[in-house]
Order: sequence, then structure tokens, then C-alpha cells
Amino acid sequence: MNLQHILDGLFPAGHDVSVHGQLVAGCAQTALGTVTVLGTTDAAAIGHDIALGLAGRVLDVVDEHPGRPIVFLVDTKGQALSRAEELLCLNGSLAHLARCVDLARRQGHTSLALVTGEAVSGGFLSFGLMADKTYALADAQVRVMDLKAMARVTKIPYERLQELAAESPTFAPGAENYLRMGAIEAIWDAPRAALLEAALAGQQAAGPAADERMARGAERGGRHLAAATAAAVVSA
Repeated sequence: MNLQHILDGLFPAGHDVSVHGQLVAGCAQTALGTVTVLGTTDAAAIGHDIALGLAGRVLDVVDEHPGRPIVFLVDTKGQALSRAEELLCLNGSLAHLARCVDLARRQGHTSLALVTGEAVSGGFLSFGLMADKTYALADAQVRVMDLKAMARVTKIPYERLQELAAESPTFAPGAENYLRMGAIEAIWDAPRAALLEAALAGQQAAGPAADERMARGAERGGRHLAAATAAAVVSA
């Protein structure tokens, strides 16, 4: 599904969203008012340029449009994999982006992320999973790491990882598995304005809330121990 189709489906009332390389930025109209739209397209590899570009635009929204909701569109194959990016401390730029999204939350900006294509590792974590709630289209590809790459890194045989993925969503790729773990709130059948507006309205009505992903994972049977372990640590 191409970006224009996604934007037209989410924002039939109109939008002014442009693409700069693989960085998506602009604003759009909804039944709840104007929202800022930020994100990536074409399975972007998140390097310093995109990470800092997104971070700067988040800060601009906080400074120029207090309280405006932010909709993140996620399509990334993960962080950029190059020696140059790593030597320049890409982890610092990704962390900066995550802190900027958190700052926006603390300043009263409701945020929502929608995985439109791929969502992989640090590229996904730095802004997609930093939103208040994360959703995915039905054909989205969500994973921490490809199982073959995971086999190379962990030295666990690929066949064994396939068996583990069949037993536990924590090893398995796919939006459904991330739904079971609570990382994704819901899967949308299509990019529809009604779904987006209902999600934004629900978040605005609830106001700032604690991270409920671990509890959702326990309820859905995808993460059995995370919520209980975190609660035990807090009460210790």
C-alpha cells in the first residue's frame, strides 16, 4: 500500500504532508482538529539524518503548536547499518528522538503510531513504540530481528528459533504476535479515518496514563511474567 493511499484513507478532510527523502512530515485535518504527521516511508533505514530530522520536528510542534496531537507513520527496516553511523554514535541520535517524543507527551501532546509497512528493531523503538499507543495495518511486518539474523547473532540454530517462534510470540515476527505481547494496541484492516479518530479521541479522553503494555501482554497471553515482575520490583 503506497503512502498516498494511506494518507488519503486516514485524512479524507485534507492533508499537507510531504516526503523529504524517506522522512514524512506535515499536518492533516481530522474531525478532532489539526494533527501533525511525522514518520518514515519506503522501509527507511533510520540514520542520524532521519532521527535528528524527526526529533527536530517533534520539538517544533511542542514549541509552535502546544497540545497538538502527533500521528507517527512507521515504515522502517531498522537503524542504518554502517560503520560510519555507528562511529558517529547513532544510538545517541535514536535516544534523542525517543526523549523528544517523551517530552512531547509530558507537554500534553497525545501521540499515536501506525505501522504502515515494516517496523524493525531500533528504528521502530525510537519513535513508533514511544507513542502513547501503537497500531498496525493488517499487512504490516513487525519484528525485532529476522530469525536468520537472530540465529547468526545468538548462535541458536535457525530451526530451533522457528520452533520457539511457534511457541512464543516473543521470538516470532508479525503484527499479531506484537498484539499478543501488548506492544500493539490493535490491528486495523485498512487506513481509515474513523479508526484513527476513535483512537485519538479515546487517548484524549483518558489523559496521561501509565504504560499498559505489560498488562495487555499478560491479558492476551503473550507476556506472562513482565507485569508481575515489574510490580514486584516497584513494591520491593
